[in-house]
Amino acid sequence: MSERKKIFICSPFRGDMTGNSVRAAGYCRRAYEEGCLPIAPHLLFPQFLDEGNLKERADGISMGLELLMECDEIWVFGEPTEGMEQEIWFAVEHGIHVWFRDGKGEKEA
Repeated sequence: MSERKKIFICSPFRGDMTGNSVRAAGYCRRAYEEGCLPIAPHLLFPQFLDEGNLKERADGISMGLELLMECDEIWVFGEPTEGMEQEIWFAVEHGIHVWFRDGKGEKEA
């Protein structure tokens, strides 16, 4: 068994949580189809954390950053939100490769 590249999926969640979850699942599918292992905390943590509770939201972001430390790359989809910006800056500070992917082309950070 070969080890797959671990990809942290960074995309909007707040606002249209249902639509954003569907889009995030699609981004995960894209990573999977490219032979990668997608990591999307914003699809998992809302299953048991309350996004409206400030402490639980902060805990979710913190746990997501712990997962990000184990990833090879972060793929950013959509216009960065406040939470996404935290993930992007964390990746940059820790030397994790950042790709901005939007379907119209890609660029590295």
